[in-house]
Amino acid sequence: MGRPSQPLLSRAIIARAALELLDEEGPDALKMRSLADRLGVRGASLYHHVASKDDLLDAASELLNEEIDLAPLQDPEWRRGVAEYTRGYRRVYLQHPHMIALVARRQVEADRALRNYDALLSTLVRAGCTPDGAAEAAAALDYLVLGSALETFTAGFTRAPGDYRPAYPALADSLESTRNRPGGLAGLDDRGFELGLRLLLDGLAAQLADRP
Repeated sequence: MGRPSQPLLSRAIIARAALELLDEEGPDALKMRSLADRLGVRGASLYHHVASKDDLLDAASELLNEEIDLAPLQDPEWRRGVAEYTRGYRRVYLQHPHMIALVARRQVEADRALRNYDALLSTLVRAGCTPDGAAEAAAALDYLVLGSALETFTAGFTRAPGDYRPAYPALADSLESTRNRPGGLAGLDDRGFELGLRLLLDGLAAQLADRP
């Protein structure tokens, strides 16, 4: 038989399979043996491409960072560009929320992740931030993106809004009122993210305007 036109395994193929396993079954399912079974190979074969589970997480994180579009950061209107970049960043992690807990406290070493941060910080400095101020703003955007992708506010309230009354009247009023907004209760998470993003960028713009 001739050699296959594409390699059966590569670092990217393994990382993509790991993301699919995480998406379908959650963090507890991510084991090297399970991943090998999914790919139809022996476990030892994986170690020719990823050195360890930590290295596998780095490879999966690299794939996600490659999906984050940096083009909006080239927008001459920095606020519009940062907002669109941040929305794209969130969309990537909304598709792979189980990755958040696995990578949130890991060191940032992958080249693409470092380039993403460098591009964002460069944009913020061009907008008028000091380097330390740009770092604080980038951290705040990280918290907003990853927190909103990990947590769903809406899904925490499983009863009909009226069922929270009379014990929790403010909660009942808010949830009932929310149903009348565009997107209703289902759109609350997205609207909450947009509010947080707008307030963050408003505050940053005001801070820059006050600088001498």
